Amino acid sequence: MGAERAADQAVGVVAAEAARELDRAVVVAGDEVSDPLRAALTEALGRPVTRGPASADAPVIRVGARRPAFTEGGERVVWFHSVNAGVDALLKGGADQRAWPADVLLTRTVGRMGDRMAQYVLGWALSECQRVPDFLAAHDRADWSRRDTELAAGQLALVYGAGRIGSRVAHYLRGAGIRVVEAGRATVPDADALLPDARWVVDVLPLTSATRGFFGPRRLDAMRGATFLNIGRGATVDLAALEAALSSGAVRSAVLDVLPDEPATPDHPVWHLPRTTVPSHTSGPTTDEDVVTDLLSCWRTLRTGQTPALAVPTGRGY
Repeated sequence: MGAERAADQAVGVVAAEAARELDRAVVVAGDEVSDPLRAALTEALGRPVTRGPASADAPVIRVGARRPAFTEGGERVVWFHSVNAGVDALLKGGADQRAWPADVLLTRTVGRMGDRMAQYVLGWALSECQRVPDFLAAHDRADWSRRDTELAAGQLALVYGAGRIGSRVAHYLRGAGIRVVEAGRATVPDADALLPDARWVVDVLPLTSATRGFFGPRRLDAMRGATFLNIGRGATVDLAALEAALSSGAVRSAVLDVLPDEPATPDHPVWHLPRTTVPSHTSGPTTDEDVVTDLLSCWRTLRTGQTPALAVPTGRGY
């Protein structure tokens, strides 16, 4: 926990340094940022958002999805705002695979993603209880037959990942009467002990060295007919172990919104996993409004001398 505390303190220092550069900074949008979004950012910030590159003399605030080059003699980036929520690809990327520079503030866009992803999970859970997939298949066969349904209320869901998004997922599930246990860093053992009792297991984990392959044989085989939903990061799941657990019945069914490698090609083995749906990374879309709202919120917070809630403690890995 000492390293995590140090990472949290470090982000406060780098945020203060970025705040001192706000008035002089040039705001630059990456090529992946659409023209309508760039225009909306310009209006919201009340200053030009250019395409760049900026001169090496001016401090630069970058907005985009791709990691800046951070080359010697290039732009002096003091703050990068990601238009996405996930930052694992940014923290260690590029040709040299170097870690994120310690003197560059990193913030991210979350927007209404928590509500969207929570609605997504709840929708799948209730759909399963009402046997919606079975009735749709029966309709296509012109098969009039009754099927037993089940109440979601009172059943147990384990939500691994107790951050902003995981907390919203838990809130929505509780609204349907589902019992929820949230598993954060300190409470994973408690949640693991409940895996045999769970009806749903929801993966909302970030990707770090500690969570890569987190759902492997031990956890997946401990389930007794739970439905597994991954809306976190694809590489937190061992797909071979998931296939074995699906085949044995330990896992009733799976919804894999995210995969280790995307997009999945037509010959990807994930399409052949039994009782599995791959909805093509649709659980938490980010809108232009989300980007504008969150960047403006971070900007205003820096103006007050505080650290934005969406600042990433890069030393922690997420």
